[in-house]
Amino acid sequence: MKIKRSLQVLALSLITSFSFSTLSQTALAQTKGGDQLYQPQVGQPGKDVVWVPTGDELVTKMLQTAKVTKDDLVYDLGAGDGKIAIAAGREFGARAIGIEYNPEMASLAQRNAERAGVADRVKIIRGDIFKEDFSKATVITMYLLPDLNLKLRPTLLKLKPGTRLVTNSFTMGDWEPDQVINSSGNTGYFWVVPAQVDGRWTLNGLEGHAVASIDLKQRYQRVGGTITLGNNPPQALMGVELHADELRFRFLDSSNQLQSVKATVKGNHMDAELLGTYSNNRFDAKRQ
Repeated sequence: MKIKRSLQVLALSLITSFSFSTLSQTALAQTKGGDQLYQPQVGQPGKDVVWVPTGDELVTKMLQTAKVTKDDLVYDLGAGDGKIAIAAGREFGARAIGIEYNPEMASLAQRNAERAGVADRVKIIRGDIFKEDFSKATVITMYLLPDLNLKLRPTLLKLKPGTRLVTNSFTMGDWEPDQVINSSGNTGYFWVVPAQVDGRWTLNGLEGHAVASIDLKQRYQRVGGTITLGNNPPQALMGVELHADELRFRFLDSSNQLQSVKATVKGNHMDAELLGTYSNNRFDAKRQ
């Protein structure tokens, strides 16, 4: 029993050191995720984290920021008592799957889904978030410690461009969030997975330029680069923006006219169009 008590004290210390204390006492008091079969305790240690539930208001704001709808498949990594997955199903009509390592907690979460009347579209599985396949998710929610976010980051960046990610309290290191969520003193973060565009692309069919290419340098959703038109020296691209699989940029053509491009990235191929006055405004690009 002394060992168990020591673990509880250690868990509570970890909560303080990682700023879990920023969660409002009201949010914690409103969390009643247990039942007669299992009563989880706030701060109890788990495989990689201690359990602290996300406050109801922040749950709703996280899902609203991710623009969850009935057409989404939401994965909650580290589902706990299931409240985020349940909210996605109950408040937004989405299908949701929660992954929880603790078998007792996973069973409780599934019972909570049944009690909430959403078991037809919310499922909680017992599993390891580093082993389970969540590649079909359109939205991913997380409340994990910073080192776990970083460990997951390479996998998250490989998800389909446009997948929305939302976390409670902790960021993804130097991957800047697209939006910061504030809720009664608590903070969440939101990202959209960007397409991978780094490299040299040959432009085919760009009107007025038989030979053209762009060289792109990417750091997460931030992109810059140059365009080379024929034998002219490279010029810097202007106004480069990448959102999900949509890339936009501007450049000066051989007549020194400003042209705007919108492209849809499909792996190593882009379907693109000029938004200017050319009659044949569509072209494509292929990564070399």
